[in-house]
Amino acid sequence: MGTRFQSFLLVFLLSCLILISTASCERKGDGTIRIGLKKRKLDRSNRLASQLFLKNRGGSWFPKDHFRLNDANADMVPLKNYLDAQYYGDITIGTPPQKFTVIFDTGSSNLWIPSTKCYLSVACYFHSKYKASQSSTYRKNGKPASIRYGTGAIAGYFSYDDVKVGDLVVKEQEFIEATSEPGITFLLAKFDGILGLGFKEIAVGNSTPVWYNMVEKGLVKEPIFSFWLNRNPKDPEGGEIVFGGLDPKHFKGEHTYVPVTHKGYWQFDMGDLQIAGKPTGYCAKGCSAIADSGTSLLTGPSTVITMINHAIGAQGIVSRECKAVVDQYGKTMLNSLLAQKVCSQIGVCAFDGTDSVSMGIQSVVDDGASGLLNQAMCSACQMAAVWMESELTQNKTQERILAYAAELCDHIPTQNQQSAVDCEKVSSMPIVSFTIGGRTFDLSPQDYIFKIGEGVETQCTSGFTAMDIPPPRGPLWILGDIFMGPYHTVFDYGKARVGFAKAA
Repeated sequence: MGTRFQSFLLVFLLSCLILISTASCERKGDGTIRIGLKKRKLDRSNRLASQLFLKNRGGSWFPKDHFRLNDANADMVPLKNYLDAQYYGDITIGTPPQKFTVIFDTGSSNLWIPSTKCYLSVACYFHSKYKASQSSTYRKNGKPASIRYGTGAIAGYFSYDDVKVGDLVVKEQEFIEATSEPGITFLLAKFDGILGLGFKEIAVGNSTPVWYNMVEKGLVKEPIFSFWLNRNPKDPEGGEIVFGGLDPKHFKGEHTYVPVTHKGYWQFDMGDLQIAGKPTGYCAKGCSAIADSGTSLLTGPSTVITMINHAIGAQGIVSRECKAVVDQYGKTMLNSLLAQKVCSQIGVCAFDGTDSVSMGIQSVVDDGASGLLNQAMCSACQMAAVWMESELTQNKTQERILAYAAELCDHIPTQNQQSAVDCEKVSSMPIVSFTIGGRTFDLSPQDYIFKIGEGVETQCTSGFTAMDIPPPRGPLWILGDIFMGPYHTVFDYGKARVGFAKAA
């Protein structure tokens, strides 16, 4: 079913592919630059690009008070929306200016674009390339650089030149000329490069990010920037990013702010997650999350994504190990469910005093004992323990708890991959809620389900995907465009905090 669905998805994706091009440029009285955008459908020659792109865009590009736009030091860059999966805009580099389309990515901190010296990567031949020899403001650096993202990698060297973002010119900005872009991820992307808006702590080569120079050179009045991502597929406007302020027309009510807990990504603490108003318990003692404009989907630990998949009917992978654990150890687990130690008590995992680790036990599934299988058994046990504990808080019977755990085994997601759902059941799917700063942020099925095609040809996928990031960085939730679309997001660099409000 999964393979067949992907095939249909890729074929019918063509019907709703959108390419957004610049229509006009207008300066407003508040000092902002607003660029009108229009959409046009792609033709059949773009099928292959769209198919391969979606297969490689599952992961992340790896992880305020209201300032009004009433002065010339606030600048705004329009965002183009491609399939509700890429939001990108234009910048220029050099003198005379050379134009590039970039992702404004809060999950990374470097600026890079393809170089004319990129000879061996096919991706460079399909995108705009920086010509250092044609810029009078170019200055040589030459320091080597390489970056690995969640779905691709680039390598090259650092250079200096003037970078123009909207109407702001950052002089002698350090950036990376990419001379290598292997694979198909960047080949099929609608953007040329990436402009990172994360903290300097994660910048490759200790490079000063573009945003830092905007602030330090006094190009923006207030040290904040904000994102409005337009999720309406019928609206020609893709969204806006505002540097130095925020636009009241982009949100409703007040923002809820939470402090940045670890500088690098825009990382903060998050409370428990609810499915149809029912607490999952996974984040009852707190979880870490990042707001990442460079990630299309919403990514979380497999344990909770499995619970969401079950609630919305997403079809995942049947895990024999998971079902074996529930079948053989389920009743014992219920009788000795003590936090994270339960799996070590029943002998599925070892316990080192702080965490459970896989043991060299004989698998209950008759396909040989191996380190990988043992690890899968341990992981399955730990997930089942969380599911059972969640049901115990609801005072469910033992039979119902064990049945629920067995059902969840059928919905364990594939890492970094989307899951298929029944389009006819979207209206009945539950609200999924996140707790941030003591406030509940709801995502409706219309927010987290992608619909592609029309009529009987419509295909639907879940916007939730699994990524298990190990300690100490994880477990970590990545709130990408699925979350930042419904909720206008403010990145307050001055006060090191992130704010969310209902998007207009």
